[in-house]
Amino acid sequence: MSKLTFEQLRDAVAGNAVALRSCMTLQPAGGEGDKVFPPSYSVDEHAGHKYAVEERQIGDSDKVSTTVLLDSVASQANRAELSLLEGWEEGELIFPVPYVDFADAADVTDYEKLTVLEAPHRLADAIFRDSLLNATLFRLSDIGQAITNATPRNATDLFRYSPTSLLFGMWDSTGPKGGMGSKFQRAYVSEIVGFDASVGKKVASRIDPLQISRVAQDDRVFNSDDTDEVWTHDLAKARRDNKDNPVFASRGSESGEAGQPSKINHGNIPPSIDTQAGGITISKARQTTLISFAALRRLRFKGFNREAEVAARSAIAALGVAAIAYQYETDFDLRSRCLLLPTHSPHLELLSRDGSAGEVVDVDRKTAARILSEAAVHAEEEGIGWETDDIRLEPAPKLVELIRRSRKISVTEQLSD
Repeated sequence: MSKLTFEQLRDAVAGNAVALRSCMTLQPAGGEGDKVFPPSYSVDEHAGHKYAVEERQIGDSDKVSTTVLLDSVASQANRAELSLLEGWEEGELIFPVPYVDFADAADVTDYEKLTVLEAPHRLADAIFRDSLLNATLFRLSDIGQAITNATPRNATDLFRYSPTSLLFGMWDSTGPKGGMGSKFQRAYVSEIVGFDASVGKKVASRIDPLQISRVAQDDRVFNSDDTDEVWTHDLAKARRDNKDNPVFASRGSESGEAGQPSKINHGNIPPSIDTQAGGITISKARQTTLISFAALRRLRFKGFNREAEVAARSAIAALGVAAIAYQYETDFDLRSRCLLLPTHSPHLELLSRDGSAGEVVDVDRKTAARILSEAAVHAEEEGIGWETDDIRLEPAPKLVELIRRSRKISVTEQLSD
């Protein structure tokens, strides 16, 4: 099987294809029939479980399978972005990645830096809005104003400074225009679904080797006034509430059994069965990824000719190809007890307007990096290159202060529990 080339991708984006599709078959790392744990969701207490289970028709046959969502479109987009971030940090993928640098922000330096590939709303996120570019609030800077004015009919500046926002989609709802801010449709869509799903049960228990159980009402323990000590028997050392009453030990928002050893993580946990989030068995899983060339062709770049527009769209598509290849190599460890193994490397299909697939091609990390490099050079030659210098912002003092105050109240609430 041949590998995808930049020329193939460019011709497909120019109009030879409607989309690029990658279908990956996966199995639980523990082997066929091993239990995996999908994401759980808030449901009515009478629901049988907390998973997104539905019936889906398989292919063009009449067969219907009970499926379970293992990774949503939004989650897959986040994983693809982190895969691109890894390539960017390694210096293998060269494209603009604006970021907020917290290195000089006292008390919040633990954030280090937060990139457009990590912010929930990408470049339109409030984190960027509330940061400074060259000592100017981002939205008031030249780049910020250009982003505010970008639209699908004139996406040049967003392509120049944050092309991944065009690939994964963005709604500029936090900017000066509020809900009337521009919306950019996501061109990259991916999800992972498990087939022939059967919901299981999970058991839990704990035996305390010290055999600590309950204590008498008069022997209950208190939250310690010294946070390092956590708890105390001594009434004189107990933390006090705003009415000067001693605070019995408790965990989280639970108040029942306050002061009992279970509230300071001692004691047995009786065996129990969880029927709502007990995992699931599947026959196989499938990741389906689509890069919509139709969506990319709706992006226009004001002031540029058709060749330049094709070059810009091809560069965005190349980022999507890199996301597929790099996510494959970062593995499919979706969450605790949900590690999946692909049964083959990525195979890409270029889909024609009649739904038929053209030549099936391979792509790997090295090929994807080369295609992206060629796409960036081609766009530059057409006069629509993207930014190559660092786009570094710093958090505004008011944002740093907001983080500090939020942390302060979080600590206070934890101590009052």
